[in-house]
Amino acid sequence: MPVIRANGTHLNYDLSGPSGAPVLVLSNSLGTTLAMWDGVAAHLRGRYRILRYDTRGHGASPARDAETAIEDLADDLIGLLDALGIAQAHLAGLSLGGMTVQAAAARAPERVLSLGLLATAAFMPSRESWAERAATVRAQGTGALVEATLGRWFTAGFREAAPPVLARIREDFVACDRTGYARACEAIGAMDLRPVLGRIPAPTLVIAGREDPATPPAMAEEICAGLPQAELVLLPRAAHLLAVEHPAATASHLGAFLDRHRGAVPATGAVPFAAGLANRKAVLGDAHVERSLAGAGSFAGPWQDFITRTAWGEVWGDPRLPWKTRSLVTLALMVALGREEEFKLHIRPALANGVDPDELQALLLQTAVYAGVPAANAAFRWVRDVLGEEGGQG
Repeated sequence: MPVIRANGTHLNYDLSGPSGAPVLVLSNSLGTTLAMWDGVAAHLRGRYRILRYDTRGHGASPARDAETAIEDLADDLIGLLDALGIAQAHLAGLSLGGMTVQAAAARAPERVLSLGLLATAAFMPSRESWAERAATVRAQGTGALVEATLGRWFTAGFREAAPPVLARIREDFVACDRTGYARACEAIGAMDLRPVLGRIPAPTLVIAGREDPATPPAMAEEICAGLPQAELVLLPRAAHLLAVEHPAATASHLGAFLDRHRGAVPATGAVPFAAGLANRKAVLGDAHVERSLAGAGSFAGPWQDFITRTAWGEVWGDPRLPWKTRSLVTLALMVALGREEEFKLHIRPALANGVDPDELQALLLQTAVYAGVPAANAAFRWVRDVLGEEGGQG
C-alpha cells in the first residue's frame, strides 16, 4: 500500500472503488490498523470509493514522538484528503477514529458530506487514567494490555466463536508502535469535543454496541444530544470493536445511511487510463493485471488500453451498481456464455466484493433455470476448480 505525506507526517493508505463514486473515509481505532475495516469495506466497496488509512503511529504509518492532540489527528486526515485531491468526503471512524472524524468535521465542515461515528465518544475521562496507560505502554509495550483490551473489545461469545479473527487483531495490537499508541492515549485523555459538536452541520449516524464497556451507549447518546443532525443505532450482542464483530450489520446500517445522503451520482463518462487501471487492480489484483499488461506486446497493447479505460474505467467505475452486483452479473453472464476462463478469473474477486458462498450457490442454481443445466453443471465444476472441495460437486 502507498504511503503519502500529509500534515507533516506520513500515512499509509488504501484507496479503492469506482473512480466516479463518492469517497468514504474510514479511520481506525486505537491499537488497530486499516485492516480492521476489511469486513465493512467488502460490503460497501463498489458503491463508494473507500479510503482507509493507518492513523499515525499505527500499522505502517510511522509514529511521531511529539505532543499530539485529537486536532492533530484531524489535520492528518484533512491533509490526506488534500494530498489525494479529494475536495469532499463522507467520514466514518471507530473509537479513536470516531474522535478524529468529529474533530475534522468541526475544523473543516465544508469538506464533510456526512459522518459515521462508531463506538466512540466526545469526552473520555479521566486524563490521569489515559496517562497511566500511556506510561505502561512506553515501559512494557502494547503486549502488556492486549488481553484486557480484547476482553473489552469483543463479547465473550465472539471471542469463543472466532479465534482466527482475534488472533489477527491481537497480532496488530501487539505490533503497534509503543510511542504511537502512547501519544494517541494522551490525545484521548486531553480531548473534549463536546463544545464543538454544535458546529458540525453534517448529517450523522452514531452506532454503539449494547455491550460495549469502553464507550457505552450513554456516550453515544451524549454525542447525539450535541449534534444538530444525529441518529442513533444500538447493535445487540456487540461490544467495542463492532466493525470487526459485526461487519455485515455495521455495513448495512452505515450503507443505508450513506445512501440517503449520497445525492445523485451520474454515469461515468470518459475515464483516464489510470483510473480504469486502479479499478481493474482493485478487483482482479495487481499481479494478474501487471501480467496481462506486460504480456500484451505491441499488437494487443491497444486492446489492453481499451478494456482498461472502457470496461474497468467507465463500466466498473460507474457507481450506480455496487461491485458486488457487478460481480454477480458478470458470473451469471459467463455461465450463460460458457466462458470458463473469465468465470474462474472472477470467482475470488466476487468473494472479495461481498458475495458469500451461499449467494454464489444460489446464483448458479438460477443459471440452471435460465441458461440450462449443462451450463450450471459446468459452473459448479469451475467453482470447485478454483475454491477446492468447498466449492461443491459438479
